[in-house]
Amino acid sequence: MDKNSIIYKNYINRINNVIDYIEKNLDKNLTLDELANVANFSKFHFHRIFYSIIGETLFNFISRLRVERAACLLIQTNKPITEIALDCGFNDSSIFSKNFKNHYRQSPSDFRKKSNNIQLNSNIRHTISNNQKDFSISSMYIEYKGNIQIWRIKMNEKQINVEIKDIDEFNVIYVRYIGPYKGDEKLFKKLFDKLFQWAGPRNLVNFPETKCIIIYHDNPEITEENKLRTSVCISISKDAKVDGEIGKLTIPGGKYAVARFKLIGSDEFGEAWNWLYGQWLPQSGYEADDRPCFELYPEEKKENGKFIVDIYCPVRPS
Repeated sequence: MDKNSIIYKNYINRINNVIDYIEKNLDKNLTLDELANVANFSKFHFHRIFYSIIGETLFNFISRLRVERAACLLIQTNKPITEIALDCGFNDSSIFSKNFKNHYRQSPSDFRKKSNNIQLNSNIRHTISNNQKDFSISSMYIEYKGNIQIWRIKMNEKQINVEIKDIDEFNVIYVRYIGPYKGDEKLFKKLFDKLFQWAGPRNLVNFPETKCIIIYHDNPEITEENKLRTSVCISISKDAKVDGEIGKLTIPGGKYAVARFKLIGSDEFGEAWNWLYGQWLPQSGYEADDRPCFELYPEEKKENGKFIVDIYCPVRPS
């Protein structure tokens, strides 16, 4: 099928709807009939269509997402392994352990024990160690506004503020990409251009109210690079009927740690994420919650090629 055809783009939209549904319901028993209905495909053809577009069978995809979510929870929380298994859709802890071991070649308990070493030896950690001068704290203080803590941090030329905020849910439209993306500024520009070319004629762009957002659905330390899912989004203030490659999502509300990084380059985003999760979060009194994390761009890129970006990390008290 021609990938530029209207039919193919419509298929992508319907498959993306299924993926969004799976992601929100990983703890439930998902059936072929149910998911085919979400996609509005016959169940006799749906499985083949899913595989042809995603390159992975439907139930392999679901199993992988469940195991990878469990891996993130093992690293980020102190939840009992049995509870994590249930949260990720495994009703039998022995089946969970078997699937986890098949995927990571170690048991969930061994994975958790080794998680600190895994993080320290990861590619992103290695990058940070090579750029320690850029991401080393030169000063930090915490101020209080009512019962809200705000961390103000200086890292040489960089300034970082981290604030805990309660936000309301909001809607976005998106274009999704699957594959490697680290430091690929041209890729993100292409995806945003595609999104604005669709949204502009439909009167869905209204700056400064419209926000540019990137959602990272997978942890690059957990998921293979060629399977990483990224959604380039803009916020919308009214309901919109989407079509083709354009999808629609609701970003859940709740408590987020919002870290504003000022004047960072496109090659420093990985370091920024890792600093937030690897250095700030363990000392904050919070732990990561199981909601999407995302980047929000409050301003245009500066003339010197540097960005201001807000990283939203969903949190709850640890």
